[in-house]
Amino acid sequence: MKNLIESLGFIAYTFSSAGEFLDSPQLQDSACLISDVQMPFMSGLELQSHLNEQGNPTPVIFITAFPDEIARERALKAGAICFLNKPFSAQTLSKYLDEALSKRGDGGA
Repeated sequence: MKNLIESLGFIAYTFSSAGEFLDSPQLQDSACLISDVQMPFMSGLELQSHLNEQGNPTPVIFITAFPDEIARERALKAGAICFLNKPFSAQTLSKYLDEALSKRGDGGA
């Protein structure tokens, strides 16, 4: 995933868990968060909820190998940019990254 994002011209950081991201300096500097739905310890949906509770405006793009309509609805209702089922194309990801960055107001990476 990191190589795909970098091939689109963006800087990407990877984290082994939601907790590692929350403890990182990138928490405040991220223009967009791409998160798997299913992760150990804290799910992507729990991470999104935590960010929303903290007032963190970072746009979230969800990816999943296990489509679940209830999770999709919950994510989108909470403000996710999209909920992508694997596999997806680089073009699709690029479209939603552009949308996320325009919502953030950064206009770029």
